[in-house]
Amino acid sequence: MQTSNTPSYQFEIPRPHMAKVKSKNTRPELVLRRLLREMGFRGYRIHFKKLPGRPDVVFTRKKKVIFVHGCFWHGHDCPAGSHRPKSNKEYWEPKLLRNVERDQQHRSAILALGWNVLVVWECQLKDLDYVRNRVTKFMS
Repeated sequence: MQTSNTPSYQFEIPRPHMAKVKSKNTRPELVLRRLLREMGFRGYRIHFKKLPGRPDVVFTRKKKVIFVHGCFWHGHDCPAGSHRPKSNKEYWEPKLLRNVERDQQHRSAILALGWNVLVVWECQLKDLDYVRNRVTKFMS
């Protein structure tokens, strides 16, 4: 029940499209995890709560984390990431900027803890050989 002291936005129902946007086990994450299995990597944790930003893939013994970022949501400089919605700019511009800032904060915090960080972008997963080479270098 809404009172006169309660802001009305707390009672807005999310749009069905936004409610369907996943934050875990996204298609890019699943593609990367399948690639890691094919490469012989085992024993990693997913969405590790003990590190800032809950990295998508964590190799605790090696102190290495991999984030899989969607180009649009995390502001990549590729065509998909540079696209900005034309409507409701007052919402989208600050939202996407906050995502980028939060990613930088999480990465810095993890590095400060002595871990190594690799970011794999959604668009890079179209070239699995490229990602395979990056992961191989990162894990060695």
